Amino acid sequence: MSTTRRTILIASGATLATPNIAPAQEAPGVTATEIRIGSTNSLSGPASAYSVISTCLTAMFRRLNDEGGVAGRRVNFTVYDDAYSPPRTLEQTRRLVEQDRVAFLFNQLGTPTNNAVHRYVNQRRVPHLFLATGADKWANPREFPWTIGWQPSYRVEAQIYAKHILETRPNARIALLYQNDDFGRDYLNGVRDVLGPRFDSMVRTATNEATDPTVDSQIVQLQASGADVLVCGVIPRFAAQAIRRVHEIGWRPMMFMTNVSVSVGAVMEPAGKERGVGLITSDYRKDQSDPAWANDPGMNEWRGFMQRFVPGGDLTDNNFTYGYGVGTTMIQVLRQCGNDFSRENVMRQAANIAPMDVATLLPGIKVQTQPNNFNVIRQMQLQRWDGSGWVRFGNVIEGANV
Repeated sequence: MSTTRRTILIASGATLATPNIAPAQEAPGVTATEIRIGSTNSLSGPASAYSVISTCLTAMFRRLNDEGGVAGRRVNFTVYDDAYSPPRTLEQTRRLVEQDRVAFLFNQLGTPTNNAVHRYVNQRRVPHLFLATGADKWANPREFPWTIGWQPSYRVEAQIYAKHILETRPNARIALLYQNDDFGRDYLNGVRDVLGPRFDSMVRTATNEATDPTVDSQIVQLQASGADVLVCGVIPRFAAQAIRRVHEIGWRPMMFMTNVSVSVGAVMEPAGKERGVGLITSDYRKDQSDPAWANDPGMNEWRGFMQRFVPGGDLTDNNFTYGYGVGTTMIQVLRQCGNDFSRENVMRQAANIAPMDVATLLPGIKVQTQPNNFNVIRQMQLQRWDGSGWVRFGNVIEGANV
């Protein structure tokens, strides 16, 4: 399959009733039998580990279509490759909106890439829904009412790590490695939020670009600072490199990794499972490696879906549990729309999700939105790598800017 375009249109095979719809000018991308949804992802390039999210979502829409679609319509889900390159994201997004005439955009991947289209989609009043990025800026309905994230904010995640550091090592010397964009800077800002005036004396930083070949030199530089804690806000390729390099040079800091880069299949195994023992992260998802979910109804639902619709999928890759959660949320919004799939109503429903449980989320963590609060998932729990899986500890924590 081409890495420049992936288009999925699955017919249910059933004869569908012809429903009434809003006038075409009010509902672009919607016909009597179809809803066109668009997305971009790094199907190639430095963040291609996340491409399986689109694989999962494609399969979820296939299942939905097999079940008769939504309001008598099939979902036509189109994913274009942007190779994690912001100019390419803008090009492909314009193609989706202006040529393919999609009804809305869903789960586009990446912080720098979504930055490239943020103003464009809001100016054109195109719903830009449940982005695959935890940047803090996506929860700003006052300035950007057509954009909404899904996963917890990276900034809040970093605040939680900083609070844990102060509780366990109040005199820590902290090294912070972060990607030089809004994704990485949310980790910088979150740590600074908690440390306040102590930040400059406690923290040494290093940055990387998404196009760098490795982060080896940054790890060596941070070790030389004398730090005994390391916090990393990097994408999976660099996460695996960082874990491996820290171990190879004999550095043994208390180490934290962003929760978007802790997949067993995509990060821990390439790094070497034994090299990451003690690594701390946070999550809001259930993890396949955790025996607590062996007979969990929600995870059994997900495993049944994977077996039937993504039979070659790696069950150790938590990008699939992420995909199932965000896909469930999107389908809920479609169902809430009734028979009105105008962009205005799609956005209205996305901003009015009553607290709901999702099969792949941890107990006590719900999906919800209000028109003045676009933080969809607001809680996380810390967890530690034991060499074979993630072990949760402490309570579910609701983050909030300090």
